[in-house]
Amino acid sequence: MIKEEYKYSDITAKILKCAFEVHKYLGNGFQEVIYQRALEEEFNLESVTFIRELEMPIFYKEKQIGTRRVDFLVENVISLELKAIIKMEDVHLAQAINYLEAYNLEIGMLLNFGAKSLEYKRLINPKFNQLNHKNQV
Repeated sequence: MIKEEYKYSDITAKILKCAFEVHKYLGNGFQEVIYQRALEEEFNLESVTFIRELEMPIFYKEKQIGTRRVDFLVENVISLELKAIIKMEDVHLAQAINYLEAYNLEIGMLLNFGAKSLEYKRLINPKFNQLNHKNQV
């Protein structure tokens, strides 16, 4: 599951391991908050460092214009957005990418626990700015 050519592949592999365990145990059909709580427990069991519902600044042309809570910030480098819907659509992917850009994080993941099988997408921020990131985190 770990692809060395992908940045932070070791962390995304841990995230997926925990997410698959949660989905295997709970299945689909619960509200998003239930999966958040279960994933928090699984992260603790697997010693994954995270912050849940971290309020992050949203910038427009280097000016902060608001805030938004990220479901999880994992290892201080990966934005993790959860869904509990029947089917992920392009709008959910676009929203997660917009958050990555707004947070100026390089890598993110979108997990959907609402489908019969866990759905996941690994996201890359094409507009990531390393210099601004160091100033924000």
